[in-house]
Amino acid sequence: MPLTREFKETVQARARRDPAFRAALLQEAINCMLAGDTETGKLVLRDYINATVGFDELGAATHKSPKSLSECWRPAATRRPTTSSPSWPTFRRAKASA
Repeated sequence: MPLTREFKETVQARARRDPAFRAALLQEAINCMLAGDTETGKLVLRDYINATVGFDELGAATHKSPKSLSECWRPAATRRPTTSSPSWPTFRRAKASA
């Protein structure tokens, strides 16, 4: 069942105000991907990105189109991010500054 807009907004609002929750979101996304559940990992990571740096800032930091990055982290995306992707260091910086 797809998540409602209200639920997503609630998750993002909490992530914006709670550093521990942000860290848990990032850890959950990584754990899902490492366990092979990339679809869930991408969904959680999109919430993390939207609640922290946002796709516009991520695009500027990585010199990539925000739309391209956003599509890359969609569950059904054909483009797959890798750990060597330039967006990973940006996530680490966002976590450190949060």
